[in-house]
Amino acid sequence: MMSVLGRNVAFLSTYPPRECGIATFTQDLVNEIKKIKLINFAGVIAINDNKTYEYDSDVKYQLQQFVREDYVRLAHELNESDIDLLIIEHEYGIFGGESGEYLLDLVDNLNIPFVLTVHTVLSNPNEKQLMILRELGEKSVKVVTMAKNTIPLLEKIYHIPSCKITVIPHGVPNFPVLPKETLKERYGFKGRRIISTFGLINPGKGIEYGIEAISMVAKKYKDVLYLILGQTHPNIKREFGEEYREKLQKLVHDLGVEDNVKFVDKYLRKKEILEYLKMSDIYMTPYLNKEQAVSGTLAYAAGLGKVIISTPYMYAEEILGEGRGLLANFRDAKSLAKHIEYIFENPEKRLQIEAEIKKLGNTMMWNNVAYRYVIMILSVLDIKSREEVVI
Repeated sequence: MMSVLGRNVAFLSTYPPRECGIATFTQDLVNEIKKIKLINFAGVIAINDNKTYEYDSDVKYQLQQFVREDYVRLAHELNESDIDLLIIEHEYGIFGGESGEYLLDLVDNLNIPFVLTVHTVLSNPNEKQLMILRELGEKSVKVVTMAKNTIPLLEKIYHIPSCKITVIPHGVPNFPVLPKETLKERYGFKGRRIISTFGLINPGKGIEYGIEAISMVAKKYKDVLYLILGQTHPNIKREFGEEYREKLQKLVHDLGVEDNVKFVDKYLRKKEILEYLKMSDIYMTPYLNKEQAVSGTLAYAAGLGKVIISTPYMYAEEILGEGRGLLANFRDAKSLAKHIEYIFENPEKRLQIEAEIKKLGNTMMWNNVAYRYVIMILSVLDIKSREEVVI
């Protein structure tokens, strides 16, 4: 039986040094929650792929992603532990089995309550994806989503009742960063108009359309520089090598824009990410997938008050609505180029957009986001405690 005062909370997620956006997300969230001290952080259960990682002391358990029996073993260990609540960071691809179905073996054997944080909400899931998220939603005590426009999908497609759903935005780190022009000079980009895209590189990013747009813009603005920041996604690299990056590099060569496009092929630390973003005049996400429910990279750019030009995937539509950014057409380099030139030619409009996105960005700082998680966790634990007392 759970103690009325039980506030021991653990997280199931990928975790650094594993290179994964959800890993970074969880580490940032955990670091801020520990500062608040209203709950007892009971550790992270790190999801391992086929590599061995040297984790820090926050990781108390490890789950082997592709070993099905490990999910049942973990459930039994958690049931025997003093953990009162499990937060599961959910993305289909980070769990084993078809569409991550092994996770169901864990929740089917779990006796403690769990909260589900959804990092992807598909509007057209296949049968397996639909079944998995419906079952997870049914068995969870709360479902956290990062965008309001996913609520109708969760309700209508996945049959998750509205009383279970809560919206908490993606967090943004709040580090002090040097001024834009100082950083440009330090990185050797003085006098350049910088546009950037960052994140683990994969074909879904649509970077080829960004490069084509830059080739159009560069005819008029020869000082434009497009920074493509980040390594190839480990899963893509494992299966296809550097095929996509090489295709992009060939496109740069064929379009004759070697002076206007630069690849920074490394896994960026948070400080580097923020510095590259700070020196950017425009942040661009030419993603191809309309259904993308959240983008940590776009959230970071919003937090820094950047002008963002994006294709209208779900998360971008919500974040950039009401004058907070510009939306281009999917798979349309001309549309991207038109928006870039509009910003270059209208400095007053750029300042207006920056001011609007910064207002939203301030609410997304990790300290504010973590506090909302803690309030949600305390309310869940309080309800569960009262249920135990009644029993």
